[in-house]
Amino acid sequence: MKKRYEIATFAGGCFWCMVKPFDQWDGVIQVVSGYCGGHVENPSYEQVKTGTTGHYEAVQITFDPEILSYKEILNIYWQQIDPTDDGGQFHDRGSQYRTAIFYHSEEQKRLAEESKKQLEKNGRFTKPIVTRILPAKPFYPAEEEHQHFYKKNPKMYMEDRSKSGRDKFIQQYWKSK
Repeated sequence: MKKRYEIATFAGGCFWCMVKPFDQWDGVIQVVSGYCGGHVENPSYEQVKTGTTGHYEAVQITFDPEILSYKEILNIYWQQIDPTDDGGQFHDRGSQYRTAIFYHSEEQKRLAEESKKQLEKNGRFTKPIVTRILPAKPFYPAEEEHQHFYKKNPKMYMEDRSKSGRDKFIQQYWKSK
């Protein structure tokens, strides 16, 4: 019998920083950097970074729900982003760096909305949660040089991640609570 995998698609700012946190989990089969949510077919990185294509930088995660549930994937996602920032993420500014959960089924939509409500209620953030929950649109994989960037360019990845402020934010809002 063939395994039944599921797909989760998230926008969390720069896609370079969104691959490694998911890549490390048992049950994750593949993480692909790409573009989702826009109106240009098969856009390039150069096009998306202008902010004019409507796309978000995103990651698409193929996972085995028997090992790692969608609920657990959502929990990992929330802990990688600033869900209160509608202008981008950390030092990456613009609509292409906003946060969003792209759902692939009504069940994913329900679970995403439930997890967002929980986050709003738990008092971790004083500002409103602005992460959008949107129906999945076509996902276009990014160019090869952007795939698994943290493995291909570890020094550049760590420098960019460090100066972005993402790790400091995660430490402040997630690790210390």
